[in-house]
Amino acid sequence: MASTSRDLNEGPVWKALLSVSGPMAFGIAAVISVGLVDAYFLGRIGSDALAAVGFVYPITMTIASLSIGMSAGANAAISQALGRKDDEDDVIRVGLHALGIGTVLGALAGLIFFLIDRPLLSLMGATDGVLEAALQYTPVWSASFPALVAMMLMNSVFRAHGNGGRAAGIMIFSASVNIALTPTLILGWGPFPELGVAGAAWSTLIAYVVACAAAAALAMKSGLLRPCGALLQDLWQSAKTLAGVGGPAALSNAIRPAGMAAVTAAVAVLGSSYVAGFGAAGRVQGLVAVPLLALSAGIGPVVGQAWGADRPDRASQALRLSCLFALGYGLVLATALFFLADPIAGLFSDDDQAVSAAALYLRIVGWSLFGFGILVVGNAALNAMSRAGYAMSLSVARVLLVYLPLAWLAAYTVGYWGILGAAVVANVFASVAVMVAARAAGLRVVDIAPIRSLASRLPRNRVDAEPA
Repeated sequence: MASTSRDLNEGPVWKALLSVSGPMAFGIAAVISVGLVDAYFLGRIGSDALAAVGFVYPITMTIASLSIGMSAGANAAISQALGRKDDEDDVIRVGLHALGIGTVLGALAGLIFFLIDRPLLSLMGATDGVLEAALQYTPVWSASFPALVAMMLMNSVFRAHGNGGRAAGIMIFSASVNIALTPTLILGWGPFPELGVAGAAWSTLIAYVVACAAAAALAMKSGLLRPCGALLQDLWQSAKTLAGVGGPAALSNAIRPAGMAAVTAAVAVLGSSYVAGFGAAGRVQGLVAVPLLALSAGIGPVVGQAWGADRPDRASQALRLSCLFALGYGLVLATALFFLADPIAGLFSDDDQAVSAAALYLRIVGWSLFGFGILVVGNAALNAMSRAGYAMSLSVARVLLVYLPLAWLAAYTVGYWGILGAAVVANVFASVAVMVAARAAGLRVVDIAPIRSLASRLPRNRVDAEPA
């Protein structure tokens, strides 16, 4: 294998998880901070601009799920091949196939979004000034999507080889360019024109293109992606593998933001200020959940290489440790958000109602973020095992059977706090469902061996317990 590859089946499982997830925490934090910077400067323009991004955000995340799904497919194929010790050219060829197929699909998805943005946003409840502001953003963002897909696929190649630092470095570079350009193009600093909402999209487009070029150069230099003989060899097999994992994984990831889009429509029944607060709080949630998202990025290569090497015990331990971390971190985070909700919410808007809505979200939904964490790490582990169907079922059930029905019912009965309660119920449901799905797929999240051993040493009845 390439000299830059790392065997994640060596050493303690927690060290393997940390080696990939640790750097990814910084990369994901940088990417999510872009959304917070956008929200901050758009909020300075007015509530319509902030609400516009609140409507667009779930849609863009839904489309971005295509790249997440393709990345999951590439990670599963490459990490399992590394675990099996496949030929180096075969591993590289899979990465090239994923990059080519994904970029083409990304261009098609961006084109479709460009063609249907107005009716889609209108269907979600965007009207008047909010709709027009959103339509300034969508055409430029659509053009950025192929570069985003290509960048994420190259990052998945780095992670599959155990190189979390390189993947994180690309993400930080992209975010740095984006953050530097955002206020400049939104507000028209210096010689640049004031583009308003469109400025946020232009900064994203430029950042993705530049970072994509940097990722390609780094991948070629490290030898993880390079020209190899018989490039089209096994292309159909690669496509089937990528589709087998990437398709369900894309749907699994798309259902969450799609569900958020539908819930945002329910929130819109209550007014645009609620949408602004709901959207801003969702971005804060994304930032504080960075360690959980980083862990979901790190567990994939660890489980994939273990599964390829026929080490289900190691894969089970990786998921068990990840779920325990999600539980502990989630409860600590909920406590912090409960007390800091008001000052955090006040950073994003001058609208009192929007601030109140954001703060209430953080106080209530924060207590269920452990369930969201267990869901994302569980899905990543199942995808890495090529059990993407299980992961997809989890996400679909959480959104369609629990979150959406309860949220829409609450919108017309008890109001905003009921919508937030629906999110809590959905997240807790997901944490339990992960345990069931993982066991069905062959992983034991709850290790009952120590319990059985202890039970075997206990007296069976009170007579046995009495001394002779």
